[in-house]
Amino acid sequence: MIKKNLLITVVFVTILIACNSNKSIVSQIDKSNNTSNDIVSHAHTDYFGAYKMEDPIFGTKTIVTISKNERIMITNSLPNHETGDFPTIGNPNTISAQNKTYSFPLTPKYTGNPQWIREPGIALNGVKFEPGTAEVVECDTGESYRVEAFQNLINLGLDFNHAHVQPTGAYHYHGTPTSIIEDLDAGEDLIHIGFAKDGFPIYFSKSEAYKPSFKLIDSNRQGEDCTYTNPKKTIDVSVNDHHDGTFTSDYEFVEGYGDLDECNGISIDGKYMYLVTNSFPYVSRCLMGEFHQEERGMGIRQNGARQRQNRREDGERPSFNELLEMMDTNKDNKISKAEARGPLSENFNKIDTNKDGFISKEELEKIKETNTQKPQREKK
Repeated sequence: MIKKNLLITVVFVTILIACNSNKSIVSQIDKSNNTSNDIVSHAHTDYFGAYKMEDPIFGTKTIVTISKNERIMITNSLPNHETGDFPTIGNPNTISAQNKTYSFPLTPKYTGNPQWIREPGIALNGVKFEPGTAEVVECDTGESYRVEAFQNLINLGLDFNHAHVQPTGAYHYHGTPTSIIEDLDAGEDLIHIGFAKDGFPIYFSKSEAYKPSFKLIDSNRQGEDCTYTNPKKTIDVSVNDHHDGTFTSDYEFVEGYGDLDECNGISIDGKYMYLVTNSFPYVSRCLMGEFHQEERGMGIRQNGARQRQNRREDGERPSFNELLEMMDTNKDNKISKAEARGPLSENFNKIDTNKDGFISKEELEKIKETNTQKPQREKK
């Protein structure tokens, strides 16, 4: 009888150890001496303080420390949860460790001026959010359409976390990070899942209580002889359909249409935050706070624009095509309020005469014509 009870005890302990071995080790870091306190569960960790997240199963190594003005995250960007099997159909890349250091302002500064950003934020486990894609449908008639991650046109190999892998090996979320949301769920509706590059926190609402303010445009697209091309194939695409969400430009922001602002943000109890949602834009495509805008991969384009600017005579404004080259990040041949910068952003509402949320070539030329008709002051 004793042997039987002993056997049962051994089996129980073995099962308990096996279950616990699949959980990440999350410890809070003592700010004074950088030592770890007792290990606590994800759901009850204060991720606004310093912490360390490690997972021996998935290889996750993320350390966050707090300085006087910054939150510093050093991470290998490996997720601390199950993922899809990569490479897979639609995504031929393999997840690999990265070497990343992120810095977030400890005291975010809200500006209310939406600024486009490709990677708006980082999840608490060190995996980045990157809602847009690099896939584009181009038409012989000049139109180009940026393909959304969630559509039925192209299989991008997204897994159950709405994520996949870049050629660099970087695993990244295009939408709600299902596994990390489940892991961090402490019972409240709002779950803290990351930080935006401007320092404001990123949350997910289980009840979907806060609705985005984007809706599908009520018209048909334009474009003839359109194709999508990747290294393995080229396919013909008909774009002359109703805006259905296949492309980023199918959506328009309508202030007050939902609860969230243009950057999928909202102030709750006086605290500003961004929300990841199950509907477009899924993850913010812009930020409302001050942040350092990375210019990675844009050097040639910006240098060319700079050279053209230097060649211009004093007072000459850039052409619409030059503005597109500098600002049209989603390549839809229009400039949205989130994309506009400088004087174009400051005078956006004045230039956007038809109030569709975009500046067209015709609208820009019209405002230029109006300005040139004004009496010019004589130069001294």
